[in-house]
Amino acid sequence: MSITLIWLIVGACFCLSELFIPTAFVAFTMGISAFIVALLSLAVGNLWLLALCWLLLSASLIVLTRKYISPRRRKSKIRDAVLGETITEIPAGKTGRVLYEGNSWRARCDDEQAFIAPYQRVYVVRREGTTLIVMPENILHP
Repeated sequence: MSITLIWLIVGACFCLSELFIPTAFVAFTMGISAFIVALLSLAVGNLWLLALCWLLLSASLIVLTRKYISPRRRKSKIRDAVLGETITEIPAGKTGRVLYEGNSWRARCDDEQAFIAPYQRVYVVRREGTTLIVMPENILHP
């Protein structure tokens, strides 16, 4: 069996595996890399050099698909103006706890001067790491 045929079979296996086990185009890009290496194997006979080319091509194509094809991820998955309720008070400039979507989150007020009492409805403005940034409902809707 020739080296070219082996690379073609490897490429086909990777591409077909993407159909059955979705890997966000990782297996597909590895298969495309194997097809390119199969073409290179017609000119280069060194197996170690071909394997190195396959590794470099696979890594490059994976990075390119992540950068140009994958959808852009937003900084925060918090939707705009979502309601929550404070569990504890949120002192001015400090953090407290907010009940949001059934879970307790660490939270602080977007206005550093504002104090939020416990059991008050708040709007979740954004998320910074594991801390929610909130605004009291009475400030936004007097």
